[in-house]
Parts: sequence; structure tokens; C-alpha cells
Amino acid sequence: MNFKLWLSLILAALALIFIIQNAAVVEIHFLFWTVSMSRLIWMFLLLVIGLLIGWLLHSLHDLRKK
Repeated sequence: MNFKLWLSLILAALALIFIIQNAAVVEIHFLFWTVSMSRLIWMFLLLVIGLLIGWLLHSLHDLRKK
């Protein structure tokens, strides 16, 4: 298999283990809003947002090459 695929799978597994172990409820303050949610959900959302941003930037980079 491809090295990048294996590395991605290992990093994803480590991220999921880290997220699952941090399930406490936290308060998040942003400007005028305060939200109480599980740290597990918050980290999962940040992980998904990061993956989407990385995918979009990679796609833009590929389009500029062509």
C-alpha cells in the first residue's frame, strides 16, 4: 500500500483515540456567544473542518497547476 495512505490511517486512528478520551463538557466562548458542549464533539468538529479546509486548499492548488 501507499505510504501516505498508511500514515493518514495511523494519524486518523490517533486523532480518534485522543478525541474519545476527552469527553468532558466544556464551555466555549467566542465573541458574544457561550456554548457548553462535549469536548469530544468540539474536537471532532474541528478535525472535520481541518480536513475540509485541507481538501479545498489541495483542490485549489491542483486547479492552479492545470
